[in-house]
Amino acid sequence: MSTPGPERVPSTVKVGKTSGQGKPPAGGSSSRSGASRPGAKKAAPGKGGKGKGRKPVTPVKVAGGRNWGPIAVAGVVVLIAVGIIGYGVFAAVKGGGSWEDRLNAIDGVVDYRAQKNAAIDARDHKDGTLQYVTSPPVGGAHNGVWQNCMGDVYTEPIANEHAVHSLEHGAVWVTYKPGLAAGQIDELKKKVEGQDYMFMSPYAGLDKNVSVQVWGYQLKTDDASDSRIDEFIKNARLNASMEPGAACSSGNTTTGPVTASAPGAGS
Repeated sequence: MSTPGPERVPSTVKVGKTSGQGKPPAGGSSSRSGASRPGAKKAAPGKGGKGKGRKPVTPVKVAGGRNWGPIAVAGVVVLIAVGIIGYGVFAAVKGGGSWEDRLNAIDGVVDYRAQKNAAIDARDHKDGTLQYVTSPPVGGAHNGVWQNCMGDVYTEPIANEHAVHSLEHGAVWVTYKPGLAAGQIDELKKKVEGQDYMFMSPYAGLDKNVSVQVWGYQLKTDDASDSRIDEFIKNARLNASMEPGAACSSGNTTTGPVTASAPGAGS
């Protein structure tokens, strides 16, 4: 009589597929699905169901968390704008103020008004030859007839006594050393000819090639093209008048020594 062999036990437990209705077997057999079994492959994100085949969107990350390029450009623009505005304010302040301030700001200008010299400040009319503190004079007693100063260019020296009266009326007197180069004289003529309250003449004994003066102010230079001359004229012409509104026409037009004052002439 033979001995029966041991009972075989299945080594593998097969999990059956869900029924045709797609429902898992009762008893929570869904927890035993392939996703929960050891070693089973996990489903790729986005796969399964209706999303099968769609690739996930990877978010773009910016290094540092902030784009500094536009910020730097904006900063440069702001700095440029501030610089332009600042310069504009500076120029406005510098170009402002009184004409005396602007005149005194020109390098080399001598302000004789500030000296309060009685001989320069005097404005009375006197006949004959007079003595002056400065050469050329910038003020003081003078002849009753002014020198015509309507852009007149005199090729010979004129009398101080008539010229000073023109300064009192607000004219600019341009003088130059005799023998100055013709080109330099022509430069000065361009500044004077056709300009009201301007006149020009040679002047003996100058310590510089050119001397420009109004009542109480003077500028000397060796170069007729010196830009300071234009600045002087721009700021002083008419502004320096001691008698605003006084004429520059109908004055003396002769050269040489002082002439006698006409009866009742001048102011």
